[in-house]
This record gives sequence, C-alpha cells and structure tokens, in this order.
Amino acid sequence: MGDHKDNGINIDPGYVRALAELLDDTGLSEIEVEDGERKIRVARTLSAAAAPVAYAPVAAPAAPAPVVAPAAAPAADSFAGAVKSPMVGTVYLSPEPGAPNFAAVGSAVKEGDTVLIIEAMKVMNPIVAPTSGTLKAVHVENSQPVEFDQPLFTIG
Repeated sequence: MGDHKDNGINIDPGYVRALAELLDDTGLSEIEVEDGERKIRVARTLSAAAAPVAYAPVAAPAAPAPVVAPAAAPAADSFAGAVKSPMVGTVYLSPEPGAPNFAAVGSAVKEGDTVLIIEAMKVMNPIVAPTSGTLKAVHVENSQPVEFDQPLFTIG
C-alpha cells in the first residue's frame, strides 16, 4: 500500500497503524505526531465495563440496629515524620509489574534512593528517600491512588 493523498496531505496507512499499535502497547488513549505542517492524531475511546447491579428486596428491620461508632482514624502522630505525596497520582512500589519493590520495610535506604514512583498524567515521578536510614513503614499499597500530602512512607 502506498501513501494516500487526502486534502493535500500524504498519509501513510502503515505509519497510522504503527501509532495505533503504540496506543495498545502503552495503554494511552491518544497520540499526536507533528512533522512541520503535517499533524497526525490517533485516538481511541477507552470504556470500562459497567459492573452489574443486583437489586434485592430489603425487609424492614424488626428492631432498630445498634449504633456502631465509626472506626477511629489513625492518630496524626502515627505518620509523624512520614514522607508525603507531592502530587495526586497512582503509586507503584516497583519499577514494572512483576519486578521486586524498590525497597522493603526494614531495608536500609540511602538519601536519594527511589522508594516508589507516582504516575501522574502518564509521567512516572520517582519519590526518593530524603535521608538515609531504615524504611520503617510504607503507608500505601501498590497501584493505589494517592492524594496530595498523603503519607507515603516513613524512614527512621
């Protein structure tokens, strides 16, 4: 197949297919490439399958349910000295799926060592140890979304 001419722009279908495969390989939803005045944008719609919803009749309780106090939030000082998230994103404890974690609780870390990464807007941001010491606790799970200023880990 040769180049196709559409509105004065030469389009290489093989190149467009390669860009579409790149979307599949990387999990991105769109990619745009510019070469001078030529611009190619390949996009796809990602849809999550809707979870099935089950409806069941609910019987009225015979007696009022006992009041249960909400679980107490962890004490503020339980995160004293914790390194906090500098951004909103998704935490990854290892460099890639199936690889060992950057650091394990109880292991020694040096200042500047990567302890975890946070993916934000398809950019992997290393979160490093601010000081040398022992990794005392990791307060997040792998692939967990995190908020700005959320405690991530503690070094002691």
